[in-house]
Amino acid sequence: MSIIESALNKANKVDNNSTVHFTTQAGLEVNTNKQWPINNNVESKVSSFTHQQLNKEIFEIDFARLTSLGFVDPNDSNTQTIEEYRNIKRPIVNNAFGKGSLGINRANLILITSSLPGEGKTFTAINLALSIANERDKQVLLIDADVARPSISKVLGIQPRSGLIEYLDNQDILFSDVLLDTSVPGLRIVPAGKTHKHSTELLSSNRMALLVEELSSRYPDRIIIFDSPPLLAATQGEILAKLVGQIVLVVEAERTLQSMVMESVSKLSACDVVLAVFNKTKRNADGAFYGYGYGYGNYAH
Repeated sequence: MSIIESALNKANKVDNNSTVHFTTQAGLEVNTNKQWPINNNVESKVSSFTHQQLNKEIFEIDFARLTSLGFVDPNDSNTQTIEEYRNIKRPIVNNAFGKGSLGINRANLILITSSLPGEGKTFTAINLALSIANERDKQVLLIDADVARPSISKVLGIQPRSGLIEYLDNQDILFSDVLLDTSVPGLRIVPAGKTHKHSTELLSSNRMALLVEELSSRYPDRIIIFDSPPLLAATQGEILAKLVGQIVLVVEAERTLQSMVMESVSKLSACDVVLAVFNKTKRNADGAFYGYGYGYGNYAH
């Protein structure tokens, strides 16, 4: 048993109400033939999410650019990475919509985090969102909640714009004002927005609590993925962990210390389900994992 598996097995004993699963996979799929028919009304200020809104901007995802950064090519159908993300998403989707959802509060809200910066949480969040959006009956909202060091917009090439922080900071801003349609109809994005000296307080505000409750309860057939700050680098990750039903903890192979994993998992005890992705691994000739892998430049935040 590896150090990380031992750490996670031990961490599972920290809180009997939490479930820790260990996964060593990663991958991607994309579909272009779905819509998001939602009418959100958080605090009577969130208007329609629907694609039919007049003059609604559609962000064209540059998959050639993503591929150049180390992300998988969505035109491929059976690459190793695609198959691995299929394996990652199965327990998550089952927990959100299948029999596994019984007893999980806000099971369709997923937080992607790590112990430290650079372990691959944004890489995981984006590929997981694309993989789930590829399913014919699933739609995904990807929210960049790493407001201190936002990466989703940087990776995807989204120009600076209003996002989650502006929505939380201004009662007059509608959620639809910060919601970005993409060229993948099953996927929408909320950028982090501007940096804010009171970002921690905004994420722990009543307005944020009302938002996540509305997203979860009103639209239980949607998956909402939050890209969170690293747990040991900022307090926001621990705050967000209390708002979701599932957490994916990204652990970098051969780098993250057992003590760090234990400390991170202890911060997640309020969540019903914690899953772990062992990232940046490498396969040897017989298919076993060892060493480092999955290099993706400067965007592994």
